[in-house]
Amino acid sequence: MELCCKATGVGHSGTMECKFSHYYKKELIICHYAQAKNKTINDTFNDYKVKEQFTVTNIVIVILCTIIIVENLLVLLAVLRNKKFHSAMFFFIGNLAFSDLLAGSAYIANVLLSGSMTLELLPLQWFIREGTAFIALAASVFSLLAIAIERFIAITKVKVYGSNKTCRMFLLIGACWVTSILLGGLPILGWNCICNLPDCSAVLPLYSKQYILFVVSIFTLILLSIVILYVRIYLIVRSSHREATNTQAYSLLKTVTIVLGVFIVCWLPAFTVLLLDSSCSMQGCPVLDHAKVFFAFATVNSALNPMIYVLRSKDMRREFLRVLCCWGVLPSGRPSERCLVNLKSSSSLEHCTNKFEHQTTPIMQTCTTCV
Repeated sequence: MELCCKATGVGHSGTMECKFSHYYKKELIICHYAQAKNKTINDTFNDYKVKEQFTVTNIVIVILCTIIIVENLLVLLAVLRNKKFHSAMFFFIGNLAFSDLLAGSAYIANVLLSGSMTLELLPLQWFIREGTAFIALAASVFSLLAIAIERFIAITKVKVYGSNKTCRMFLLIGACWVTSILLGGLPILGWNCICNLPDCSAVLPLYSKQYILFVVSIFTLILLSIVILYVRIYLIVRSSHREATNTQAYSLLKTVTIVLGVFIVCWLPAFTVLLLDSSCSMQGCPVLDHAKVFFAFATVNSALNPMIYVLRSKDMRREFLRVLCCWGVLPSGRPSERCLVNLKSSSSLEHCTNKFEHQTTPIMQTCTTCV
C-alpha cells in the first residue's frame, strides 16, 4: 500500500492541487480499491481482472433498468402527446419520470463500466460514472419531494393554479435539478478522499466518508419532509370536512401509505449500508462487499414511481395502451390513425388540479380525494 501511494504521489495533504492533479492517473484507482478492501495491489488487480462483466446480478439489474427506461419513457410520451396532460401536476410527474429514466440509464452505464472495466478508468471517469448515478437518483428523490410540496400547496392555498402557477412549477423543477447536480457533483469538485486514504469509503473507494454521511443525512431529511407534508395534508382534510372524513381520509391514507411504504422499503437498505460505510471498514462489516445489491434494490423505486403516481389515473392508463398500440406492441383493433386521436374525457388527476383554477375558497373537499 505504501509503495502504491508513493508511486501515485498520494499522501495526506488534502489540498485541491493535490486532488485535481491525480484525476488523470489510472493507477490511483487500484490504490484506493486495495485500501478499501485491505488487500495488496496484486491481489486487488487479480480479483478485478477475473471478474465477469455480466454476472446473474448484473443481468437482472440491466433488465430492471430497461423496464425503468421503457415505462418512464411511456409516461413522458403520454404527457407530451396529449394536451389534456399539459397541467402543472402532470409536468411534475413528467419530471419525476425523466429523472427515473436517467437513473435507469445511468445504472446500466455503471454496470457496463464496473467489474474488470473499473481498473481501466481514470479517476475523472470514475467520478463521472458514480456522480451521474448519484445525480439521477437524487433527482428522482427530489422530484418526489417537489410533488409532495405541490400537493400540499394545492390543498392549503387559494388560487394555487392562477397566474403564478408556471413560475412556481419551474422554480421547483429547477431547484430539483440544481440541487441534484450539486449534490452528485461535490466529489468531482473536490470533496473526495484523494490524498487522504484513511478517509476513503469502503463501498465507493474514491469518495470521502464525510460525503457519504452527508448524502445519507440529506436523503433522511427528505424522507422526513415528505412524511411531514403528507401528515399535514391528512390532518387538514380530516379537520376541514368531517362529513366526508371516512371516504376522503381512506383515499388519502391509502396513497400516502403506498408512497411512503415503497420509498422506505426501497431506500432504507441502501441508507443503512451507506451509514455503515461511513463508520465501518470492509472487514468489520462484510455486508459492505454486497452494496451493489442494495443499490439495485433502491433503483426499484424508480420502476414503481410511475405505477404509484401515474397509473392511478384512468386516462393515463388509456394513453399508455394507445402508445403501445401505436408501437405495435398491443393489437388495437382500430385503424392506425385512430391511435393518435386525443382523449375526449379529461384525466381525473388533471380535473382535480384544473377544476379550481379560478375559485376563491381553499381547495379541500374534491381535490383531496385525488391526492
